Formats: sequence, C-alpha cells, structure tokens
Amino acid sequence: MKSERTVGSLWDSGDVSDLSSDYKARKLNDTVVILVSVQTTAAQSGNVNSQRAFQTASAITGLAGDVNTKGLNPLFNANSSTTLKGAGATDSSTTFQTSMTAQVVSVLPSGNLVVEAQRKIFMNNQHEDVTIRGVVRPKDIGPNNTVPSAALSNLEIDMKGKGIIADSTRPPNRITRALLWLLGF
Repeated sequence: MKSERTVGSLWDSGDVSDLSSDYKARKLNDTVVILVSVQTTAAQSGNVNSQRAFQTASAITGLAGDVNTKGLNPLFNANSSTTLKGAGATDSSTTFQTSMTAQVVSVLPSGNLVVEAQRKIFMNNQHEDVTIRGVVRPKDIGPNNTVPSAALSNLEIDMKGKGIIADSTRPPNRITRALLWLLGF
C-alpha cells in the first residue's frame, strides 16, 4: 500500500509500514555510505653491472712519396672500453581514507548493487573530483547502512585535481621540458 505524503510534512508512513525490514540500500536510487580505506605499498629495486671492451691495432708502414714514417708506427691504434654500472629503486605508498554516500545506480540480476559516489571540492584555487564505483552484495551492508570499501568488487576510485597544488606536482609538458634541457636546468 503506497501512502500519500502530506505537503510540507516529513512523515511518510510507507517507510515504517513494513516493520520486518531495515533501512538498508536494496533498490534503485537508494543510498549507502561507503567507508573508503585504501592503503597500498609497492617497492622495486634492481642493479645492472655490465662491461664491454674493444681493442684493435693496425699499422701503416709506409706512405706514398718521400715521407719518413719512422717513429709514427703504428700510425693508427684504437682502443675502446665501455663499463655500465647502474642501480635503481622505486618506492610508492598510497593512503586514502574518507566516507562518501553512494547511490545505487543499478541492481544486477543476482541482487548485487552497483553503487556510485561523486564528490567535488573547490577550495583555495584547487579543484578536486573524487568518484567511487563498485558492486556490493546487500548482505555486506551493515545495519547502519554502511559498507567498507574492501567489500566492494570492481572497486574504482578516481581522484583528479586541478589548481595550484596539482600544477606544482604535475610533470611539465614536452615544450617546457625541452626548454629546461636546452637551458641546462
């Protein structure tokens, strides 16, 4: 039975008419709070040690005409040696924690929910967009209508920023890099 809401009233008797259900996301356009907690760490290192030597010797014993070649032998003598030693290491660590309210954008035939949350932040000449998408099983949603990000499959977290912070951390474009290389910076 669908009840009519009185204009200006917050009461909707349809929300409490089924006392056997709880207020958890289960249908299209319902909301659920995603507790995002992501921590990744990666490390890699490598060493290179190689050596190559080239040596040749040849001599010109005479020249055309009356040229004294005494003391010039060998006239051509080449030696080359190359040594390469290198070491490299990379280390990366990411920590991201927030909570975002997501909306159910689709209900799959299995009953799993496709959820998506978006947040736009504008502060101090900095603009950040955060988008989170994933698939959650209804039984993973807690009684307070929250779900940890670890329970979402196909989790996508997209965080983009523009502004003074992003400009200072973004690598320069090709033209700027070429100018810096030509000027010796």
